[in-house]
This record gives sequence, C-alpha cells and structure tokens, in this order.
Amino acid sequence: MLLQLSWLSLVIWLPIIGGVAVIASGEDDLELTKRIALLVAVLTFAVSLPLWFGFDRAQTEMQFVEFAPWIPILDIHYHLGIDGLSMPLILLTTFVTIFVIIAAWEVITYRPSQYLAAFLIMEGIMVGVFSSLDAILFYFFWEAMLIPMFIIIGIWGGANRVYATIKFFLYTFFGSVFMLVALIYLYFQADSFGILDFHRLPLGLTAQTLIFIAFLLAFAVKVPMWPVHTWLPDAHVEAPTGGSVILAAIMLKIGGYGFLRFSLPITPDASAQLDWLIIALSLIAIVYIGFVALVQQDMKKLIAYSSIAHMGFATLGFFLVFAIMRQPAAEGGAILGISGGMVQMISHGFISGALFLCVGVLYDRMHSREISAYGGVIHSMPWFGAFLMFFAMANAGLPGTSGFVGEFMVILAAFRADFWYAVLAGTTLVLAAAFTLWMVKRVLFGEVRTEAVAHLPDLNRRELINLGAMAAMVLAIGLWPKPLVDVMEPTITSLVAQVQVSKLPGARTELGAGLGKVLAGEPGLPSLTSSGLP
Repeated sequence: MLLQLSWLSLVIWLPIIGGVAVIASGEDDLELTKRIALLVAVLTFAVSLPLWFGFDRAQTEMQFVEFAPWIPILDIHYHLGIDGLSMPLILLTTFVTIFVIIAAWEVITYRPSQYLAAFLIMEGIMVGVFSSLDAILFYFFWEAMLIPMFIIIGIWGGANRVYATIKFFLYTFFGSVFMLVALIYLYFQADSFGILDFHRLPLGLTAQTLIFIAFLLAFAVKVPMWPVHTWLPDAHVEAPTGGSVILAAIMLKIGGYGFLRFSLPITPDASAQLDWLIIALSLIAIVYIGFVALVQQDMKKLIAYSSIAHMGFATLGFFLVFAIMRQPAAEGGAILGISGGMVQMISHGFISGALFLCVGVLYDRMHSREISAYGGVIHSMPWFGAFLMFFAMANAGLPGTSGFVGEFMVILAAFRADFWYAVLAGTTLVLAAAFTLWMVKRVLFGEVRTEAVAHLPDLNRRELINLGAMAAMVLAIGLWPKPLVDVMEPTITSLVAQVQVSKLPGARTELGAGLGKVLAGEPGLPSLTSSGLP
C-alpha cells in the first residue's frame, strides 16, 4: 500500500535525489559518476513501468493519486495523479533520459557530473509537471524546468549560448507570468488550487476568454507556436546534443499537455469561440514553417523548424474538436483529432530526439552542423546512414513508422471539420519529405567531398544502442499503435464530453446533450477502436 501511495513521488524524486548524488560524487572518478547517473536513469525508467502495467484502461478518473498538505494556510497541497494523457508522456520522459545520459558518456569532458546531474534533476521536474493536480505545484515544477535547461545551454552550449539562454528564459518566463495570474484568479473563484476543481468551475464568457488568452501565452511559447517560436531554433543550435534531445522530445510536449489539462476543460466556451485562432496558427506553423525549414543550411536548425511544424499538427488536432462538433455527422472525429495530436506528440518525441542524436554523432566527429560540410557520408558510415535514412522517412510520415500514425489521424479529423483544413494540413506530407530528404541527400549521398568525411568512423556500440532503441519505438508505434491509443481513449472521451458542456453560469450548449450518454456508457461518442483504427 505504501508503494502504491508513493509511486509517482518515487518517479519524481528518485532522479532528483540521484542528480544530487551525482554532483556529490565529484569529478575525481568520472567512470563511477557516469555509472551512477546511468543507474539512476535506468532505475527511474524501471519504477515508471508500473504506471503502464498497473494503469486501469477502463477508468477516466485520476490514478496513482497522492495527497498531502504542503502549505495548508494557502490551501496548497502536494497532490499528484495521472490519467491517459499524462502517463504516456511520463514514460516518454523516463525512457528518453536514459539515452541522453548514454549520449554524453564520451563527449562531455567539462564538468560531466554536473551535466549529467542537470538532466536527472530536470527529468524529475518534468515528471512532476505531468503528474501535478495542484495548480501551484504544477507552476512550481513548470518554472523549475527553466533552471536546469538554462544551465545546460549556458554552460555546455555553443558560441552564442548566452544570447540563446536569455532569449529562451525571457520568452518562457514572460508567458508563465500570465498563467500564474490566471491560476490565482481561478483560486479565488473555486476557493481551491485543485486543477480538477478548476475543471468544474462555471465561468462567464469574458472570464473564460481572458483566462484562455493567459494560458495561450504560456503554452504557445512552450510548444512553440508561430509567431512565438523564434527562441527554439536558437536554443537548439546552441544547446549540446542532450539539451536538444530533451528540448524537442519532452519540453515542447508540456505546452501541448497544458492545452489539454487547462485550456480545453477550464475554458471550453472560450476555446470554442477562439478555436479558429489556434487552428490558423497551427496551419501557419505546418505550412509556413515547412517552407522555412527548406532553406536551412544548419542541420539542427532544420530539425528545429521541423519540430515546430510537427507540433503544429498536435495543436491542430486538439482544437479541431469544436469545428468537428459543429458538423452534425462527425461525432467520432473529435476524439480522433485529440488522440491523433497525442500520438503525434509521443511520436515526435522519439523521432526528433533520434534526429538530434544523429546530428550529435556527426558533430562529435566533424565539429560542424553545416550541411555543406558533408556529402557521401554513407560510404564511410553505412550503419549511421541506415539509421538517419530511417528516421528521415519517419519524420516525413512514412507508413509503418510512428510519424505516419498521428498525422494520418489528425488529417482524418480535419476532413470531418473542414476540407480545406485537411488540404493545408496535408501539405506537411510534401514539405516534410522535401526538407528532410534534401538534408539526407546532401549529407549521406553523392561523392565524398572531403578527406575527413572519407575517414569518418561508423557508429560505436553506445551510439548503436541509442539509435537502435529509438528506432524500435518508432517502429513499434508505427506498426501497432493500438496499445497507446487504447490507454488514452477513455480519458480523451471524457475530455470531449466535458468540453461539450457550457461553463457559462446556468447555461448548457446543445452540444452537451451527448454527455449523459457518454457517462452512462451509451454510444453517444463512438470509440476509436469501433471506428476501425488499428
């Protein structure tokens, strides 16, 4: 019983305490320090696995709940719990961190104990974000994330790391201030900082609109959405490989998670009124940023812009829900859109993380990210070439890979909302293939351009383990997405039913008529599996 009550705390605090232990181990015995860091990362992933195997897929309520007073005088509590939205993101976090630690094994020579400790501490903080059910606890973890990433880029980053870290900090901190104001307002309305209490709070349309905008400023920066995306390419270019992997694979997902945990359930009427704004910004990210990626000469910048475009798919799927509800014969599409957005976020975590690991492999050997510095790499690095080609195809949405599943689901949902949404969203299939294959062609194929490229060593065992594990997950989700979709479906169905009910005092929307059917188990909202998805 004790383990059950404290399981989430174990996943949060084990890497944080382990990170402190890694710092305490010092720089004298680097081999011991690295082994401790890897052991902590592997143990954290191991203790997170019961969250998957012990998760009741038929329940819509929060599971693995923990509750303890934290600051009772302010009604702030240490309140944790997970559902089908947060649990997959926690597992993504604990899985990817292992390979960030391995990737730094031979590369980081300056203060390696502090470097590894920063990632372990950040891992625990990010798990805290995904599992917090108290708004102030959520905000505490949300802000705490900035510190280790600021340090990672600022100390181990590139030549312009100071500029990149300050820009990263100011953008994210600016949006967070508005979120804090919104959370304090909600506290005075609900007399509680409980996020689930916020979900049940009836709010007027004006209040909802202001709160929605406050949340949008925080979450849009974190995703990032156009036009507040400019900090991301700079941060990626200056960050070390591990920083880029965590930034793309996990930290961007926290913005998307915020929309689902806060914006949709707390301000459904404002979300319905302003869904056109999020849809427009998402489609601009997909199309415009895709063209921006086409002209990049730096591999990291190209992948960074690719991340913005692919995360635009996730936010598009989330906010198609209201456009679909306006169509009388498209009930199941609302669940399909949000599920597609979630699958897209998980998939992008593996694919983008793997692509940044690939860039790191080349940078460790050549100390250049410029595409023009390479050519004919596949002749000297055939194993690397095979992995880069595979991840490039996944990034372009090749069927059989995870990159296809989420995009396909969102495009199907977009068809149910508006034909032109689907057409614009579908351009990513062309643009992503164009900029990804352009990079691959210039880097891997053709004649060997320099003597240095001709003598590049192929992947070592550490790099094979990293890229092989990522490839396995991309294939697993691409070939069999059903377990991931099934674990999310009850929570998403409940969320869709919740946003159908107006939060305006004393009012209900016509769309809320199906809520009783959902709660009663009637087929008011078709399930994904009954819709024929694998």
